[in-house]
Amino acid sequence: MNKPSRHAPKPDPGSRPTRTISATDELRAAILAGRYQPGERLQEVRLGASLGVSRTPVRIALQALAAEGLLEHEPNCGYSVRTFNRTEILNAFETRAALEGLAARFAAERGLKLAEQTLIEQILAEGDALLANGDPSEESRSEYARMNVAFHDAIHSASETRMVREMLRLTQLLPMSSHENLVAFEYGKIRHRHDEHHRILEAIIRRDGNRAETIMREHVGSIKTGLMRLSGLFKEGTPANVLSMPRQP
Repeated sequence: MNKPSRHAPKPDPGSRPTRTISATDELRAAILAGRYQPGERLQEVRLGASLGVSRTPVRIALQALAAEGLLEHEPNCGYSVRTFNRTEILNAFETRAALEGLAARFAAERGLKLAEQTLIEQILAEGDALLANGDPSEESRSEYARMNVAFHDAIHSASETRMVREMLRLTQLLPMSSHENLVAFEYGKIRHRHDEHHRILEAIIRRDGNRAETIMREHVGSIKTGLMRLSGLFKEGTPANVLSMPRQP
């Protein structure tokens, strides 16, 4: 029986599993950012060209996102972006607010490691710089959106509670409630919410779990309130990201 050659080629870093994971992550992020409309059909060939992969990774990505609940599949019709109604979105915000509050509380009660505090302070400093000169450019808004995600992710990580992190991941699967797609970018409101980021960190550093949880819950709740006030169109049955502003933080 022949032994495997020591000189057999190593797995290609750009192999199919890697391409599939990348395609899934990129497509998920695009859906959460509102780049595809509720009910929009997703064509494998077009997605493959957009993502720079063949149809096989695209097909696997579509199956994975359908299993996550982001897409719907109809036999002979293919995949489309799932539409979420008003009740589903508001429930997701309520759940996210409770879980984000818990994450902040746990981070405060456990105490931040020096590396964690340094990271969060650097993230907030980036946000300060982006907002320092008034209403930022479109490019700066995209950078602020990434900063916002990094801040919340850092708090989740500092909570050191896997169950909370996993449950928060589920709330992020609704485009409107995902912290990757803020409802709108109004400078005054975003400036206020960024100030809340600082107050959350201050409460965590002081090990004040009650205050950290309260501010975080109010922080997420204010986004839901802003969503409700944005338009009278937001009624039962309205598609999830009909009011979203794609690519805006």
